[in-house]
Amino acid sequence: MTTEALAMAAIDARIDESRQKSRRPSDFLRGIVQTEFPLAAFDRMGKLPVFYYDNSSMTAVFTASTRQVRALLPDARMHPIELFPGRCVVAFSAFEYRDTDIDPYNEFSISFLMSYGHRTLPGIKLLHGLMTRCFEAYVWKLPVTTEIARWGGVELYGYPKFVADIEFRRPPGRTSCLLSEGGRNILMLEGQALAGAPAKPLRYRAYSMKNGIPLCANVYTHPLQYAQTMSSDAASLTLGDHDIARQLQRLELSASPLMYQYCPLNELVLFGPRNLIDD
Repeated sequence: MTTEALAMAAIDARIDESRQKSRRPSDFLRGIVQTEFPLAAFDRMGKLPVFYYDNSSMTAVFTASTRQVRALLPDARMHPIELFPGRCVVAFSAFEYRDTDIDPYNEFSISFLMSYGHRTLPGIKLLHGLMTRCFEAYVWKLPVTTEIARWGGVELYGYPKFVADIEFRRPPGRTSCLLSEGGRNILMLEGQALAGAPAKPLRYRAYSMKNGIPLCANVYTHPLQYAQTMSSDAASLTLGDHDIARQLQRLELSASPLMYQYCPLNELVLFGPRNLIDD
């Protein structure tokens, strides 16, 4: 067994141990009240907020043309967060949800980091988000692998969800996610399987549009194994031949990521959508 293989085996063992210790309900989830409601289309009950008990995720953040991203934002009050003038921030996130209130599924998010209602100085908002562990983003594309996940996201939140193929692979020392639809590749995100440790919760304010009205939902992630790096070779993004890939090409994405986050084990809470006046 190589040195790298031994190191990866040790990391996997720590993740498995943490997973055994994080059986539901955890302290993180125990203090949150859920409300049940009927999901008639699926002959079952739904819950809000939605609990995600056992998950993995990886996120690579790239810079993009502010002008091109602004054209994709559906509300004039949504302003791209810039790293420096002319270059804003796009996040690509792959999720493997192994145990949830709506059964296991995979998901891929393409989102634009933004501020609502006012522009911010380049770099300031991004730095503030890193310091407070709270980010705002407009969810541009959100493919999933099950119909119940698609239905709930579209009907309740107005998310741009569609059913797609989302396949995870784990070659030694790395994790990759291949996103495709109808046999056509959209993209592949690949990143290093970094050694992680427990971290403080992260909060995301996820914006969407429903019937022409902007909505916002809070997402809280409790990382049980988490690592973050600014290394430019920690992750890579390869675009395919799908229409979405061609749209992404027009964003003039940076060749390498600004930041990469790897979280092989976490808990997550998705709160219900709300009107922005209810803040």
